[in-house]
Amino acid sequence: MYPLIGLVVLVIIYLLYEYRLRKPDQIALFESKAGIAIRKARFYPRHFSLVLPRAIHSAQISTDATAKGNLDIKVRLTISVTLSMDNLETLIKVGGWSNSAVEKAADELETMVHGFVREFTERLGIEDLSSVEIYKYLTEKTRMSKANFGLEVISLSIQSIEILDTKIADAIRQQESARILEQTETLDQRGRLAAARSKFEADEQIALLENRLELKKYDLKKAEVEKEAEISKKRVEEELKRKNMQLEYEKNELELLRNNPELLILTPQAARLAEASQALRNAKTVVSLSSKDNSLGSDLANALQGLLRNYLASGSRKPKEK
Repeated sequence: MYPLIGLVVLVIIYLLYEYRLRKPDQIALFESKAGIAIRKARFYPRHFSLVLPRAIHSAQISTDATAKGNLDIKVRLTISVTLSMDNLETLIKVGGWSNSAVEKAADELETMVHGFVREFTERLGIEDLSSVEIYKYLTEKTRMSKANFGLEVISLSIQSIEILDTKIADAIRQQESARILEQTETLDQRGRLAAARSKFEADEQIALLENRLELKKYDLKKAEVEKEAEISKKRVEEELKRKNMQLEYEKNELELLRNNPELLILTPQAARLAEASQALRNAKTVVSLSSKDNSLGSDLANALQGLLRNYLASGSRKPKEK
């Protein structure tokens, strides 16, 4: 019984000594027949497993390089890498079966980055070097880090490009300052030109709109004049119609009086003549009738005169009888 209990205790002690709890930011590798494999369990045997951190490894790289013309420069950059889950065997080949395999592979990658920077800067003049161009070149070159080093580049940034020769650095700064001032002046002139062009276009648009407004006023005035002329024409036509109707009425009236002379005594003219004769008993009244139709006028005049003589005669006899 006691040997069995002792064996169980030894097994427990061995398990506690050998097995470890895997942290969430770690992976446990082991060697299998198919190659390097990953343990899925939370507990792993430490002597039969390789634990690698999945954290990001960052490094600052300072590279002494030369530009075209053998001009010394210094390029500072920052690179961040982590292990590539799809290239673990490559990572083990570069960094070895060690917990620091990621750091060792990152050191190898940094060495290659130094070479890439020197290779790029030697082909360009010092005035043509820029952080953007170096970044593009290194990004293209570090794509092979997965296949060659088992690392995945998370970020890459160029911190600075420093010219070691102070005279050349001052000349470059002056040249850049002059370029910026010239560019600023050019932009200022372009701004003034754009403002003048905008003012000219605005004045042109205003003049065009004012011209359209004047034309619109002219059209409205013209329409108003035409409308007034049309109204005047209508008035004249109505007046002519009225006069024609009056003339026609007078013709009919004259025709009626010519056919019926006894009706002349009922006319307003005859009434006024009668009143005048009574007011002025000794006055002689002369009646003149004229018309375009002379024959009609003479007939009416004779008839009217006959009636008036009879009326005046009767009027003169009445006072004598009284």
